[in-house]
This record gives sequence, structure tokens and C-alpha cells, in this order.
Amino acid sequence: QEQLVESGGGLVEPGGSLRLSCAASGFDISSYVMRWYRQALGDERELVAGITVSGRSRIYVDSLEDRATISRDNLKNMLFLQIANLKSEDTAVYYCYAGSGTINHWGQGTQVTVSS
Repeated sequence: QEQLVESGGGLVEPGGSLRLSCAASGFDISSYVMRWYRQALGDERELVAGITVSGRSRIYVDSLEDRATISRDNLKNMLFLQIANLKSEDTAVYYCYAGSGTINHWGQGTQVTVSS
């Protein structure tokens, strides 16, 4: 069964950092575009970072452009998102996504709360 499982979320103070992980099972991510999305309470889900199959190209939402790094480890079948200088507006559920053609996989999400 194809599955994505996120981890690494939690309560973080403003200015802190964290690293989200996404472990894939049941399929090989090496042929998938990988992305992180987030959804804050009451808001729509938004794309925050993406990485191509090769890993050579990355995109970020403007609000994370200078604070986030998305990376992938195809050998370990994992995706990562490192965020520094966290702000209260980063509070959301973060979702891992894998896409290839018409095939899409979503994780269940991990909660990130930025608060003092």
C-alpha cells in the first residue's frame, strides 16, 4: 500500500527551527515530484515548497523563500523540509505530496505550532 508519513512537527518558539520528514512506503519516490503543502486553520491548503525528480530545481512560497530548504533522499525514499526563524504565521498542518502524471499521494499531515 502506497503511503506517506510525515514527522517532525510540534510546538516551537518563534525564531526557532525544525526539520520535517516524510517517509514513503509502497512506492519509489525517485520518479515523483515531491512537495510540501500546509493548511492553517480556516485557510486553504497552500503549496510551500517543491522539488523536481532530479532534485536540481526547487521552488518556495514567497514567505519561506529565505527560511526553508526542501530536500529529498531517493535512496532512503524520504523528503525533508527544514525551516528556520519560524514565525507564528507558519503555524499549520504540513502535508507531504508525491506526484507522477495522474498519480498523487498525500500524507496525513503533521502539526507545526509556533508560539511562545
